[in-house]
Amino acid sequence: MDIQNLIRPTIKALKPYSSARDEFKGKKEDMIFLDANENPYENGVNRYPDPQQWELKKVISKLKGIPTDNILLGNGSDEVLDLIIRMFCEPNRDNIIILPPTYGMYEVLANVNAIETIAIQLSESFQPKTDQILNTSNSNSKILFLCTPNNPTGNSFSIDEVEKLLNQFKGIVVIDEAYIDFSEQESWSKQLHKFPNLVVTQTLSKAYGMAGIRLGICYASEDIISVLNKIKPPYNINELTQQKAIEQLNKPNLVAEQIETLLSERKSITESLKTLDFVVEVYPSDANFVLIKVDDANKRYNQLMEKGIIIRNRTNQPLCENCLRLTIGTSEENQQLISILKSL
Repeated sequence: MDIQNLIRPTIKALKPYSSARDEFKGKKEDMIFLDANENPYENGVNRYPDPQQWELKKVISKLKGIPTDNILLGNGSDEVLDLIIRMFCEPNRDNIIILPPTYGMYEVLANVNAIETIAIQLSESFQPKTDQILNTSNSNSKILFLCTPNNPTGNSFSIDEVEKLLNQFKGIVVIDEAYIDFSEQESWSKQLHKFPNLVVTQTLSKAYGMAGIRLGICYASEDIISVLNKIKPPYNINELTQQKAIEQLNKPNLVAEQIETLLSERKSITESLKTLDFVVEVYPSDANFVLIKVDDANKRYNQLMEKGIIIRNRTNQPLCENCLRLTIGTSEENQQLISILKSL
């Protein structure tokens, strides 16, 4: 597959904006910077941040085993997803394929960019209908979005089915791995060398506990990353976000400990949920949440809200009638949740 044939012609011809920090690449020590119209009085954030976030990328590269040239950072994963759509999809002509129930921003971003969305519902076991996806896609189907582990169902997609889609889908396959750190499956980012049309997105909002700083990560071939760098805003990751991310990523033992605890809590809460009379089904989860089917989702959601516990009511999503999504909290929060559920 020649990725260049998938890129929008206007994007390929685009001359990127060159910022002051892009143009000067020499040493910073003992230099007087009068090039970017910044306030010269030092306060820690008076200078523009590194537009390529090299120090942060080096930390991520070491942690994930991915070269820095294969990494793009975004203001949350949503910016990354938006950039990917703008790179490959021609407005009012192309389409993306999504597999509901899934993350709702794929369709929102497509609508913002005047891109058609083709929805192919997951199977009853929450797996991709691979043959239907391949048969439904057409010459204008530029991107297939796979969320695995999937939100809101929590399960991972079959490795064989994902590989079949990577081999046979004629466009870009974006695998959203927001919850990969809670799964036993290996990240698809390890397969970038094998599939030129593969793009993997991850986030620091879940396992790494940094939802507030808004940092998304994209792994792809150098060809794809170089074009995404052309169209991203010049200073899309602010200085405070870069500093906080580096600080937290340099605590791998703490993150690993929290993940282990959350997995233990997930197992415990799953077993407790299965004992409740009004819980019809507890679906297997590879994420930091559990999807359950209950007798009356609206009723149980309101009961929990009245008791001071906020969960997510997913009953209006495809295949999720009367389903509630419960995020795994602290041990104390989980005990309180189960105690209240038992009292209903």
